[in-house]
Amino acid sequence: MVAARDQGVLASVVFIKMRVLILKFGAIGDVIMTIPAAHQLHLQGNEIDWVCGGAVLPILKLYPWINPIVIDDRALLTGSAIAKLKVLLRLWKQLAGRSYSLAATLYYDKRYRALTLPIRAQRKLLLSHADRNLRLLPGRHHTDEFARILLNLPDQVRPLPLAPVPAEDLPPSPLPRIGKPRVILAPAGAKNMLADDLLRRWQPENYVALAASLLDHGIEVVLIGGPGDAWIQPQFSSLPVTDLIGQLALPQTLALLDEADVLVTHDTGPLHLAGITRTGIVSIFGPTDPRGRLPQRPGTVAIWGGEGFACRPCYDGHSFAPCPANDCMAQITPTMVLAEVLKLLEARAAGTLLPPRIAIPPSTIQLITIDE
Repeated sequence: MVAARDQGVLASVVFIKMRVLILKFGAIGDVIMTIPAAHQLHLQGNEIDWVCGGAVLPILKLYPWINPIVIDDRALLTGSAIAKLKVLLRLWKQLAGRSYSLAATLYYDKRYRALTLPIRAQRKLLLSHADRNLRLLPGRHHTDEFARILLNLPDQVRPLPLAPVPAEDLPPSPLPRIGKPRVILAPAGAKNMLADDLLRRWQPENYVALAASLLDHGIEVVLIGGPGDAWIQPQFSSLPVTDLIGQLALPQTLALLDEADVLVTHDTGPLHLAGITRTGIVSIFGPTDPRGRLPQRPGTVAIWGGEGFACRPCYDGHSFAPCPANDCMAQITPTMVLAEVLKLLEARAAGTLLPPRIAIPPSTIQLITIDE
């Protein structure tokens, strides 16, 4: 949680106490990393309207101070010109007559300006690669960067980062505990309607090997994922794991995570979902930078592969380098991940809060000497 003094610093930024409009349809991680900034605006007395897609609606509904405005983001992003126009006209009709102190379109593409064209707002913003004040600066956590941009903060010292805002009013866990430590694996994911980010994923065979080792340690293993992740289920068919892939609604997934001991996953939606729960997190990174994505709360660790690689991180916010081997992810072994899981389980059993950190595997780069 943010210390009281830092909340006071953020709350001291002056906004007219009106409505704030946020336009961020997805993905899950981006939405969750925007919520802390929206929460600060709410604490200042602003009403929060949030234009979102249906996929993230269940998350926003967990926060009663957010007023979700749902649009067909699939039609807006991939539909015909007529379908896109219908989405725009429907949105403009819903927002007609409202005035905002801030209308924030959290995208870089200038075509998104059309979303707020007829909307009355004292301040409108669109992310910009050309303007430092409106750009998510590399190497910084996106949660803090969204706060800097939305709250119009000066780019100066802010010693304490913003933590995720815990989910409210979760349902009961869909899976009773059985008296063993519980580790959840989210082995697929890294996919949305516009891209399948294969290079973010830790190799399936590594997840299988990790699951086998966890079972050997007497640890319960549970698999989670969406309906589109069914392709990975056969990989675990020989292991006595509890497979809940495609079976849980999003609030149920959050409730399951909230009562679990540790989640293991790569840079994908479940990582950010776990951030707003109490579970420990071991996350696996390679082509993306964990400094901008690891949830900033106790009990979280990122293992960042690719130490010594000149190309790391290769993700530029839009695409990856054309990588045939994904060696930065392959540098992380199941043994490394198991060791981090056991550390978190030990700390949890002792009631110890470990600070968030990034672990770096030893470099596998072979240095070459050129003889003259």
